[in-house]
Order: sequence, then structure tokens, then C-alpha cells
Amino acid sequence: MIERVKRYLQTFGLDGRVRELASSSATVALAAQALGCEPCRIAKTLSFDAGGRTVLVVAAGDAKVDNHKFKEFFGSKAKMLSPAEAEARTGHAVGGVCPFAVNEGVEVYLDLSLRRFATVFPACGSANSAIELSCEELERCADNFRGWADVCRLPAES
Repeated sequence: MIERVKRYLQTFGLDGRVRELASSSATVALAAQALGCEPCRIAKTLSFDAGGRTVLVVAAGDAKVDNHKFKEFFGSKAKMLSPAEAEARTGHAVGGVCPFAVNEGVEVYLDLSLRRFATVFPACGSANSAIELSCEELERCADNFRGWADVCRLPAES
């Protein structure tokens, strides 16, 4: 999938910025370690079934989905996809799920938790890849971007 993502990002002139890492970046902790950054700057992509719709929420690494906020925003409960469902519905395997080159019909939202940072690191379709982007760049190149969402809470709000 990383090649598909690189081709997709090439249309934005960003393919040369994709980093293929020597170690796994499949979790927030592993990605932060591999990239040498704080875990909160990892832009994790969470996959949900929202009333039959496939929804991706890209959130800061330290953010947690708030079920009440999710239901208010999407009109349905937050039901995370299983690894098999995530791959089939989004086009990316868990560990490499990202907001780039997603399957048709997938809705991509960026959570406000990302706006605290000048740059963040989303995955690029594999369990050992990432790209550093500003929030503006991420918004511009997120596939089927639908808008900014406020569906997460930060550790201080828990």
C-alpha cells in the first residue's frame, strides 16, 4: 500500500517526503520512537463504522475518542472497525491506516487535537512509514477530506 500512497501524494508534490523506517511504526509509541518525536505528534488514523459509513478520524497520538462527542458529531455510536474490516473498507491494513489513497466512499476527518502542533506525522500505508506535514498540508492532501471534527479528548480533559 505504501506505493499506492506515494503515487497519491505525488499529485501534491509530497511523495519525496515519505519516510520508510527501519523499524515498525504500527503504534503511536513505536512511531514516536522510530521518528524521534513526542507520541502526541503522531497523527493516528482511527477507523470507524458510523451508522454504516466508513469514517477515518485522524487524531493526535495522545487523544482518545470521546464517545459522547463522537455520537453528537456523527449521529451514531463510535464502533471501531476490526483489523479485517479496516483493511477491506479503507484499503489499508491496521498499523498503516492513513488518510491517503483510501477506498472510494471513505470519509476522512481531522480532529482538532492535531491543531496544537506545527507539524504531525501520519502513516503512509505501511507499518513502517510516515510523513511530516503541517495541519494545512494534511488538510489539503487528505483523501476525501470532509472537515475538522471535535470528537476526542486530551489527557488533561479525562
